Amino acid sequence: MEFLLHYTWRHRLFPLKELFTTDGELVEVIDVGLRNTDAGPDFFNAKLKIGGVLWVGNVEIHQRTSDWFAHKHHQNRAYDTVVLHVAEQDDGMPICRTDGGRIPLLVLPVPESVKLNYKQLMERECYPPCYDVIQTLPKLTTHSFLSALWIERLTQKGERIRELAEHVEQDWEQAFFITLARNFGFGVNGEAFQRWASLVPLRAVDKHRDSLMQVEALFFGVAGLLEEELPDDGYYSQLQREFRFLATKFDLERMDPVAWRCLRMRPSNFPYIRLAQLAYLYHRGQGLLGRLLDVTSMGEAEELFEVATSAYWEEHYRFGTGTGKKTKRMGTPSKRLLVINTLAPFLYAYGRYKSNEAWTDRAIALVESLPPEDNHIIRMWKACGLEVKNAADSQALIQLKRLYCDKKECLRCRFGYEYLKRKSIINR
Repeated sequence: MEFLLHYTWRHRLFPLKELFTTDGELVEVIDVGLRNTDAGPDFFNAKLKIGGVLWVGNVEIHQRTSDWFAHKHHQNRAYDTVVLHVAEQDDGMPICRTDGGRIPLLVLPVPESVKLNYKQLMERECYPPCYDVIQTLPKLTTHSFLSALWIERLTQKGERIRELAEHVEQDWEQAFFITLARNFGFGVNGEAFQRWASLVPLRAVDKHRDSLMQVEALFFGVAGLLEEELPDDGYYSQLQREFRFLATKFDLERMDPVAWRCLRMRPSNFPYIRLAQLAYLYHRGQGLLGRLLDVTSMGEAEELFEVATSAYWEEHYRFGTGTGKKTKRMGTPSKRLLVINTLAPFLYAYGRYKSNEAWTDRAIALVESLPPEDNHIIRMWKACGLEVKNAADSQALIQLKRLYCDKKECLRCRFGYEYLKRKSIINR
């Protein structure tokens, strides 16, 4: 398992106190170098003392020494900069550069404890498999790792928003609309909302913003939800007529209504209600991006998403089916999710685009001011003994599960590192 040898080298998990080349020269590792994930030697700019002589160069790692020739490195000048070849097994092949010059060889076995710990992480049925080491770690270790995971997650969200902005030719108002719409889907309808928002021209919304009914007609019509015949529903028929006019005026496309899901969903989260709330939000005022940039506190952030609906939706959850009257306002948990998943990432992405650190810092501060999310992922980590203080911590733990645990990326995880480096093995 060559990847474990890479891991052993990168983290200095050497099984011996002193290392020697096959020629008997002492190897002192001052700096293991920078890991290279592209073509070329495995580690760049390592700093080593070999036989008392200081070398600065690259390191190549293989399972067997003969792999140097199997990969044709002896014919590739890119590997002439290698100052040390590291292998777990020496099968008697002397290593040389393209000019025939010999390269020192270090035979470095992967510690048995690392092999066994890794096997255990891959095969344990409990989740997460490293739970018993988490409880033993200093708070500083867990806090620094969670902080790194949170920024990693925020950066990745910001990068997706930047790519979206490029796709819409740097129209950041449109990019915000699409991002917000996707998160109004709250997971189940997220993809459908993103497709829908990509079809809605904001210039058309701006021209008819004064009429909530016209904004609703545009939103529901593009969503493909005005295609049925409901003669007993006067408001629905009015929206149909209005959309026919708007569709001709702006050459609007329609979605296939089968994209929307309502099965096993709370009525308050039906796409009809979320579309009605978005219509109310965009009817209430334009320039949401500008208002976002002015947000300085959690109170202002929640106020930005303080939405209701038209009177029709106070008595309906879908077209044609009446209910008791109930105001369909967005609850505090939903507003906080929109801050976490829309407002903060967008503020962070736009701040980086404009090189405005005040906006990026404010994005981080907003999420750190929120209480942690409460879902099965967070409860699982709490059961492992992790302290979850705020929404930044809960975002970090979601990142940890989805991008590390679920993908078995234990070698990239700080908790995995702490587990792998243990000398004693827990058999369960």
